[in-house]
Amino acid sequence: MLLENKKFLIAGIANKYSIAAGIAYAMHKEGAELAFSYQNERLLKNIKPIAEACSSKILIECDVSDDDSIKSSFKELKQCWSTFDGFVHSIGYAPSDQLEGDFVDVTTREGFKVAHDISSYSFTAMAKESKSMLNENSALLTLSYLGSIQTMPNYNVMGLAKASLEANTRFLAASLGRNNIRVNAISAGPIKTLAASGVKNFRKMLSQHSKRAPLGRTVTAEEVGNAAAFLCSDYASGITGEITYVDAGFNIAAMPLNEIEND
Repeated sequence: MLLENKKFLIAGIANKYSIAAGIAYAMHKEGAELAFSYQNERLLKNIKPIAEACSSKILIECDVSDDDSIKSSFKELKQCWSTFDGFVHSIGYAPSDQLEGDFVDVTTREGFKVAHDISSYSFTAMAKESKSMLNENSALLTLSYLGSIQTMPNYNVMGLAKASLEANTRFLAASLGRNNIRVNAISAGPIKTLAASGVKNFRKMLSQHSKRAPLGRTVTAEEVGNAAAFLCSDYASGITGEITYVDAGFNIAAMPLNEIEND
């Protein structure tokens, strides 16, 4: 199994439909021992069944907007694991009023700050706080989206935050590489999740994705999970600072070939 004898923290599960849940199931299937962090008590009830399915009893509260909460969460984790092999950061947020309408009109200073703080800086903050606990050959992974490099209707400031996150991935990879710690990101295609539901007309985005993607469909959380398990395994020991697309090839296609072929 790819992740046998390895320990990973999963951060960012909202419910069973979350991409991070698919990653957790894939990692568990590949032999990883898992711990889970959750934002608040309201979300804890959604995470418990996933943790149980992954044979984990380690559930730790962590609000990534609060440095003290991040510090205390890793302090609590250290009581269970003195060292571990990495974490998955599947955390992104912007106020709902930032995700509907014309970018220039709706973007505010506060919305901009919140989106970048939660969606990008939190990855660095978690890496900084956990660095002393990470084993050699550890792997950190975060989740991005194509809106980081291309405009998307209503995605607005989250696109800027994801661009920041991808740059963050590269700088963390350069910084932590000397400790033989790898840092990568997956840019996943659109999947029906709680976070995605905050983007107006998301169902139409799914439809357009299927029409343009070379595979003619969207992807599943399981497919993203399988890619994540690989990137966090020793089989990917030479890969760091990369943005890996798991989107049925959508990012490579300017338009569907059959639109021209059938013309």
